[in-house]
Amino acid sequence: MNIFTADPTLAPYLALVLFGFLPSEIWRVIGVFVARRLDEESEVFLFVRSVATVLLVGVVVKIVLIPSHELAIVPVWARCAAIGAAALAFFATRRSVFAAILAGEAVIVFSAWLAG
Repeated sequence: MNIFTADPTLAPYLALVLFGFLPSEIWRVIGVFVARRLDEESEVFLFVRSVATVLLVGVVVKIVLIPSHELAIVPVWARCAAIGAAALAFFATRRSVFAAILAGEAVIVFSAWLAG
């Protein structure tokens, strides 16, 4: 008898915790301890932050310029306007990512509604 046969209904959840959650959680805990010694203004940290930002911008540009599924019905000008509205909201609200997401989503939803 093993832990997966003790209660067969719990086996998928146990497998998820053992093989999905715990292996990644260990690296997160290690990252917290290692990050305590990092200087946020160091060259390496600034480089990693810059690469992460560029990757995020690349994904957003790809989604805006080459949309798939439902986003494809929204015109290009509306998708670009949503990016602009999100940027304006971000800087107008003291760099609030939440406000930027809300503003961008509002423009996208309104534009999709107008497009039919």
